[in-house]
This record gives sequence, C-alpha cells and structure tokens, in this order.
Amino acid sequence: MGTKHGSPDVSEKLSILAADAQYDLACACGNRDGIGRQRSAEGKWIYPVALPGGGTTYLLKTLVSNACSNDCKYCPLRQGRDVRRCTISPEEIAKVFMEYLRAGKVSGIFLSSGMTGSPDQSMTRLIDAVRILRRKERFRGYVHLKVIPGASDEAIREAVALSNAVSVNIETPGEKNFRRLSEKKNYLTDVIRPMKLISGLTSKDGPYKRVKQTTQFVVGASGEKDSEIIEYTWGLYTRLGLQRVYFSAYQKGLGSAELPGESAEVKGEDLLTREHRLYQVDWLIRKYGFEAKEIPLGDDGNLDLVHDPKEVWAGRHSDYFPVNVNRAAKDVLLRVPGLGPLTVNRIIKARGEWRLRSMRDIGRAGARLKKAEGYVTF
Repeated sequence: MGTKHGSPDVSEKLSILAADAQYDLACACGNRDGIGRQRSAEGKWIYPVALPGGGTTYLLKTLVSNACSNDCKYCPLRQGRDVRRCTISPEEIAKVFMEYLRAGKVSGIFLSSGMTGSPDQSMTRLIDAVRILRRKERFRGYVHLKVIPGASDEAIREAVALSNAVSVNIETPGEKNFRRLSEKKNYLTDVIRPMKLISGLTSKDGPYKRVKQTTQFVVGASGEKDSEIIEYTWGLYTRLGLQRVYFSAYQKGLGSAELPGESAEVKGEDLLTREHRLYQVDWLIRKYGFEAKEIPLGDDGNLDLVHDPKEVWAGRHSDYFPVNVNRAAKDVLLRVPGLGPLTVNRIIKARGEWRLRSMRDIGRAGARLKKAEGYVTF
C-alpha cells in the first residue's frame, strides 16, 4: 500500500507515525495558556492536555499504524493514498515511551491507529502496548486510547479498563452526513454503538466512572450545518455524558475530490474561524449554562463568523440588559459578554465584602472588561 521506500527503523517509524497522528485531535491540543503541540528535538509530537482533576500533563501522541483499509474521504491516510506506511510494535511503543518518561519529557500517552485487518486486530495492538506499560513497566500515569470504529464490546471494555480516557471520533452529525464521508463504515453500529457502550461503562454507576470519553467532529467535510453539530454536541453531553467534544476544521486538499467540503466555496481561514466559533459554543454549553436551543444561528443554520455567539445572543436579547453587578445571580452574570467564570466568581466574592461601584472594582482594564461595560450597571 503506497510507495515503497525501504524498511524504516524504530526511530523513523515513530517520526512518521507521530507526525501522522496530527490528524486526530480528539484530545486536548492546547492548555490554559494557549500553548499547542510541540515537536521535540527527536521529531516526536508532544501534546499538552488538561487533566480531569485540574492541571496539565504532556502526552506522547502517535499512531500504532498509518496503514488503513478504511475509506474516510477526508483523511489523508485513507486506503489507496500514496503515503509511506509503517507499523510499530507494542513492545517498541512501550520502550520509546518509557525512555521519554524517564527523561521527564512526557507523563502520558495517546495511542491511535489506522485500521489494519479487522477492528479488533487493530485494537489488540493498541491494548497490548498499554498492557506492557501497565503490567510490566508499572506505569500508572495518563493513557488515552482511540477506539477503532467497529471494535467489539470485549475490546472496548478492555480499552476502557486500561485507560484514563477513550475516544471514538463521531466525525459528523448524523447518518446522512456520515454516508458522504465513508461507504465502508456504518454510523450506527461502528460509531454510535461504541460510544453508547463507553457511556454506560463510564457513567457514575458504571464500573469505570473514573474514565473520561471524548470525541471529535471534522468540521466542514460533509457539508453539514453548524446547527446539526450543535444539536449533536448537546446530545453527547446531556445524554451520553461525554467529557469533551473537539472540533477540527477540514483541511482542503487532503480529501477526496468528491467530498462536499472539497468543492464548497469556503476559504480555509473561514473554516478555522468556524472551528473557533464551535469551540466558543462548546464553552457556552459546558461553562456558561446555555442550552443548544439558545445558541444564535443565521437563517442558513450557521454561526456568525464575525461576532462571537455570546455577543450575538446579547444583541438579540436587549431586554436582558443591563445587568446589575451587585445583585445579579451567577448564571445571569455569565450571560454578560466579556465576563467569564473566573471574573464572575471574583465579582461574587468581592461584592460580599463591599459594594462594587465601577469596572475598576472588578479587575484590570482590558478588552474583555471594556466589552462588558456596555451590558452592566452598578
């Protein structure tokens, strides 16, 4: 499969596979300071990730294999593409990771893979690598495993038992959109079924409630609308209890020419802005108390690319403002453009001690507080 370039050694394999792992973003790729993935001197990708209990760690992120028999039309590693293919063994992964761990370069690992053979054969390679780390090397740190679509219930349970986090990429909202991306994979049985199983295993009453589940949308690949992504995101949080939903703008030129996202007259920078707006919506849902039905959309079912969704909502609800900073409840203050959870908590603490009289009593002047000034009263 692909051009023959000779057999690479372990270091070459990891360089190839770690670089190809950039196409899977279903783990945090930035921390609170906005620092994204970093490439080490050895050419390996190191990713910062926010931990469920707070703080951050760095992950060695790599594919076990970039050979793939699937036909995902958005993926540059899909079957039939002329790329350098290789596979690294579980033993090789464990050895390299432990070297990085002992050197203090990483404290966790994210493993994914293309599908070679059956889904369970691919899962076996992922699981065997983690088994070596957990049982032989006694590694107790952070492990994120990507579940291969179509994996059996038994393989999924074992992956969950060994991991701190697992993910199945949903890719697009709904079966209709999914059929535009793949003719081989089945949306309901290969993607939704594993997500539901993981949800049960990791629920508050499940045997692995400490394990978190995440997923990723490939934004713009299938021609989907933002309204569809938001509806599904809401369902993933409220019905399946996912910890995080991630969004990755489709990269034009990497996919099949027949893909809707390839022919759409949308600039690459607009796709990145759309990704950013969806992350803002995700924040509104997870941190600000908004419901999916409250997210403001245009007549075409898409988000405004010029203004952030919280500002658009405020513009459509002028009767909600101004908000009295000294009396408003926390959930009311969180609706004010420019005020985030940290600032709101600071306001609530401060007004318990004295009466706030101006924006200067809230914090240092800046663009965010300047934005909030037009929506509040003292």
